Parts: sequence; structure tokens; C-alpha cells
Amino acid sequence: MTIELIRIDDRLVHGQIVQGWLKVININKIVVVSDEVANDQMQKMLLSMAVPSNVDLEIETIKDVSGNALDGKYDKPKTMFLFSNPSDVLDMIENGVGVKSVNVGGMHFTNGKKQLLCNVSVDEKDIEALEKIHRKGIEIEGRVLPADDRIDVFTVIEKECRLNNG
Repeated sequence: MTIELIRIDDRLVHGQIVQGWLKVININKIVVVSDEVANDQMQKMLLSMAVPSNVDLEIETIKDVSGNALDGKYDKPKTMFLFSNPSDVLDMIENGVGVKSVNVGGMHFTNGKKQLLCNVSVDEKDIEALEKIHRKGIEIEGRVLPADDRIDVFTVIEKECRLNNG
């Protein structure tokens, strides 16, 4: 499978994705993975307008993207998967899709969340999903753009949220 990047960013497709990530890692396809967006024609139309014409965009449910990945649909093009939250990433992993690393690029602060990094805020559900991903031996790295330093997000969670990961 040629998944170049699995990214959690609650804004999905935006300038940092198009101007930063696509050009640096030469992506041919973006797959937005969201049950909510897959069932919202307006959001689908808006996202399609944000993607350059030379990049394919697919918007899939978690179940569909898992099946497609396992069937080899993403074996050829250099693909970026975009998720709005870590629970959806965990669902895809638990559906059998092999993942080595997850980039956390943007999880914005809302009431009830704790800010970990300038661009990453989490609630208990996020922490639980990220912990499960981490326990599967998957790297969880935080950075906004490819040239930024990689930050081990789970180490920050352990420090800031005092998790017992034993």
C-alpha cells in the first residue's frame, strides 16, 4: 500500500495540506475518511473545490476505506488519508489496515479539551484512542508542516495527562 501520510486534522483539506504536504511528498490522491462528510453533499463539494485539479479526491466512510485499503485500491497512487479525529483512525486500524505512523496536525481547542501543543487539544475520548493506537506500536507524531520538527505526541500526553501506559 502506498499511503504516504495518515493525518489527523479537524479542518481536513486546507492551505497547509495543499501548499505544505502535497507538494513536499508529491501526493496524487487525498482520501478524506469521515462518515459525517461522506454523507454531506455540501461538505463534499466544498472539499473538492479546495483540492488542486491534478490531485484525486475521494471521500469515504471508515468502513469503505478499510475495505478498499485491504483490497489494494490505494496500492498505486501516492495517497494521503485525512481524518478529523483519532477515534476514526483507530477504527480503520482495528478493521485490519496496517499503519506505521499517524501524523497529528490539528485538533483544535473546544470546551472540555486540554491543550497539549499549540495545534493539538484532546479530550478523554481522543486520549483513549491515541493510547490504543500507541499500544499497537504505531508512531504518533505531531507537526503542522513537513519541515517542522517531529514531536512524539504520546510522550506529551503521558506528561501532560499523567497516563499510566504500563
